[in-house]
Amino acid sequence: MKDLKFVAVIPARYASTRFPGKPLAKLGGMTVIERVYRQVSRVGIEVCVATDDDRIAEAVRSFGGQAVMTSANHKSGTDRIAEAVEKLGTDADVIVNVQGDEPFIQPEQIRTVMSLFDNEETQIATLAKRFDSMEAVDSENSPKVVTDLRGFALYFSRSVIPFVRGKEHSQWLCSFPYMKHIGIYAYRADVLRAVTKMPQSQLEMAESLEQLRWLENGLRIRVGVTDVETVGIDTPADLARAEAVLAQL
Repeated sequence: MKDLKFVAVIPARYASTRFPGKPLAKLGGMTVIERVYRQVSRVGIEVCVATDDDRIAEAVRSFGGQAVMTSANHKSGTDRIAEAVEKLGTDADVIVNVQGDEPFIQPEQIRTVMSLFDNEETQIATLAKRFDSMEAVDSENSPKVVTDLRGFALYFSRSVIPFVRGKEHSQWLCSFPYMKHIGIYAYRADVLRAVTKMPQSQLEMAESLEQLRWLENGLRIRVGVTDVETVGIDTPADLARAEAVLAQL
């Protein structure tokens, strides 16, 4: 990892079905996007926000951050990041994708993802956290991931994987360490360029999980483990919950 150069890109759209303008929503008197930016900056690597909205770009620049304008027609955050990287003209070896709605992302989580590139086989890296309740495991809104013995992803699913045969459902969590996928990614630069050219796959469309396209195309996704819970903001209700978390901190 010492010889690799990293850059972090935070995709941030203004339009959102469930929460329009959420990057500019205030959390503890500071916009969500500024909180994310400041957390990522603590890692000590270059950071920029990739957005399609002038209001977000202006807000980022107002607190001294770097913003890159991108097309409004991208279908995924990955495509937006790829355009931003091209416009930055960076020579980074690895691009870290931190979601713009994760104001509590911790520097150690980002460093864990970065450390996974110590293995030359790692093409994409991401994170997972062990579930602490079967109710959470059962939720289709909490994607699960299973890995091989070296930490490379075998599959991601909204379904409960694996099925524990011969045990009552209530005992499954004691029988297997179910892992919740945390949506932070990092890609080797050439891999990022390649994934944007891959057409959507059947598995991806079935589960609505972009990373399944990468697995179907044979890419190696290494999964790091974190014990830090994230508090993503998808709705106004999530923002209220984040305010409560901030108050506790």
